[in-house]
Amino acid sequence: MTETLARLAARVDRALLAVSCAFLALMMLHVTFDVALRFLFNAPVVGTLETVSYYYMIIAVFLPLAYVERKGEHIRVDLFVQHLPHGLQLGLYLLACLAGLAFFGMLAYQGLLDAWRSTLRQETIMSNFLFYIWPSRWALPLGFFAVCLALVANILTALQKRRAL
Repeated sequence: MTETLARLAARVDRALLAVSCAFLALMMLHVTFDVALRFLFNAPVVGTLETVSYYYMIIAVFLPLAYVERKGEHIRVDLFVQHLPHGLQLGLYLLACLAGLAFFGMLAYQGLLDAWRSTLRQETIMSNFLFYIWPSRWALPLGFFAVCLALVANILTALQKRRAL
């Protein structure tokens, strides 16, 4: 079961990472096109700032969180923990994972409620044109639920290997 869950978590986080990378590339092209049109023809692309702020950046930040967690690349300060016995290191790692699971679980739940409300209201922002932001609200619960999946997979893997990851 541990390997199945780890494979599922890996597929989910790689898929979200791929979507995030695609949006980063799209953002690069969009901004480059906007700058080129502004410089060459004094005619910027309407909505570039809004699209970058409310779509590209949100997706680029929140979707890859699960990949970063599964790979163990979040910021760690283990100056003292690395000198503790392996059993204690495992216990602290599991405690940290459980705390992360609670934290990201609450964020995912609240993000889901907010995304649902935003969708029902067809949320927009004030702009020179009608700009819907409700679709981007779904990136947060998706990213946070994926982090929870990655944390559960990491917990089970750590228990199976009997060492902190």
